[in-house]
Formats: sequence, C-alpha cells, structure tokens
Amino acid sequence: MRTRVLGTARATRIGAGALAVSAAVVGCWALFAPHGFYASFPGLGQHWIAPTGPYNEHFVRDIGGLYLALLVVSVWTVVRATRDMARLAAVAWLAFSIPHLIFHLSHLDELGIGGQIGLVVALGGTVLLAGVLFLSGDTSQEAS
Repeated sequence: MRTRVLGTARATRIGAGALAVSAAVVGCWALFAPHGFYASFPGLGQHWIAPTGPYNEHFVRDIGGLYLALLVVSVWTVVRATRDMARLAAVAWLAFSIPHLIFHLSHLDELGIGGQIGLVVALGGTVLLAGVLFLSGDTSQEAS
C-alpha cells in the first residue's frame, strides 16, 4: 500500500509541476512583457493572441496575474501533494481552462492549420492534465 501512495504522490507532483511550468512561462511573459506576449505568443513563428482583437495592456497583464495565481496553487500542490491540494489545483485549472479552450475552439478560423493544431493540443492538454491531477490526489499525509 505504501508504494501505491508514494506513486500517487509522485504523479500528483509531476502533474502539478507541469501545470506550474506552463503557468510560470505564460504568467511571467504576459505580466512582465505584455506587448511581446500579445504580439508573439506562443513563439516559434505562431501568433495566437493578436488575431483575437486589439492590444489591451490591462487585459494582458490581468491574464499574467491569473496564470501566476495558478502557479502559486500548482507549486503549493507540488510541495504538499495531498488529495485536497491536488483537487483544489485541478478544479482551479479546470475553471479557467475549460472556458478558455471553448473560446479558442470557436475562433480557430483566425489561425493557420499549425496554429490550430498547436492551440488545441496545448489548451486541450491543460484540461487533460488538470483532470488527471484531480484523479491523482494522494490520500495520505505520510507521502507529502
């Protein structure tokens, strides 16, 4: 039983860690370089934000702050991989990520095929990873 609990804690930490990395990249970029984020996110020649409307520094910085809040919850889950923390982080991510994915799915025509595929994989992956995190929560305080 102990091996299973440690395996679950490890899965929780890996899932929360992956979400934390994503949140750190997006959050820091949007908060500290909002125009660059707007103009060139996600990089590598893709432009997922600019086609959706005019630049608004306030909006982009707010998105950066939102992602940094998700970063805090995700890092706390890495540190304290309990069932409650995993579920809290997962539900927070899902509350943001599902509507975010739905919005972008209804605006795919603004992107080329490469952008469409990348966006669906990235945003769908976040929803999937948050769902896995919800199911992986450790049930023992001993493993944390």
